[in-house]
Amino acid sequence: MWSIIQAAGWPIWPLIAMSIVVVALIVERCLALREKVVCPPGLTERVIAEFKRQGLTPQLVELTAAQGPLGQVLAAGLSNMRNSRAVVKESLEEAGSHVGHQLERFLNMIGTIAAAAPLVGLLGTVIGMIEIFGSNQASGVNPTQLAQGIS
Repeated sequence: MWSIIQAAGWPIWPLIAMSIVVVALIVERCLALREKVVCPPGLTERVIAEFKRQGLTPQLVELTAAQGPLGQVLAAGLSNMRNSRAVVKESLEEAGSHVGHQLERFLNMIGTIAAAAPLVGLLGTVIGMIEIFGSNQASGVNPTQLAQGIS
């Protein structure tokens, strides 16, 4: 494996770096977007039960907000519960927008790397072809340089 990387030359290093970054980002997103983390089972029922038992308390809002993205949206609704419908709707939309932005974190970077990696691979191919054509000399073809360009 190492001999293949050495034979590929310097254009392989950006591809390897991009691959490592993308795999790390994908693993991070898979862990962060698990259903148990985003939408804990029974959260809504627990919040409603606690609200019926003790009413609206600052501790309930804080505890709900600490329960992940769904909890943050529920906490925004709870904290503005005594306001008009328009205010509650606006606070829920704002909290949902903020949570949505957090959930989409790093997706643009993954897309950018996915778009750039084939172009870097194409650059490596072009550099290899230039080396192949550079192996032709006035005295003939240098097989060592030709083999390096082909690899």
